[in-house]
Amino acid sequence: MNSRVIFLPQIIMPFTTIYVHLVWCTKNRDPFLKPELKKKLFQHIRFVGTEKKIHIDAMDGHLDHIHCLISLKRTQSISQVAKELKGCSSRWLSEKIPGYEGTIWQPEYYAVSVGPERLNQVRKYIRNQEIHHGAKKFEDEMKEIGGFPEATPE
Repeated sequence: MNSRVIFLPQIIMPFTTIYVHLVWCTKNRDPFLKPELKKKLFQHIRFVGTEKKIHIDAMDGHLDHIHCLISLKRTQSISQVAKELKGCSSRWLSEKIPGYEGTIWQPEYYAVSVGPERLNQVRKYIRNQEIHHGAKKFEDEMKEIGGFPEATPE
């Protein structure tokens, strides 16, 4: 009897595409994220994101909050990524801003999934925060993009 063993290539398919619009606010909504500080802070957050393998697709903010569009890997959770980004930025800011000790951010955050059909719209929204806030309040914008009313607490 003649037997043949056929080896098939291993097919691995751990592909995920999960985009999340993540927003967090300063403690007591203190408006201290001035343009020069914000620029340095975002450089630091991007650096840490790269180190921790967190893909930050888009990021901007206003005086009292930050928006990030992140792409989650299959091994990452929203809470883990939020904790990493908020934690590293809080430590960095507490070194840069006199009078702030401990956490700089409110403990909660806003996170919503973003489908492929809305990615460009959300990127544009995030990158134009200064323009948006010239015309609208943060709370009004969050309602407009599907935020607060339908949000579920953890």
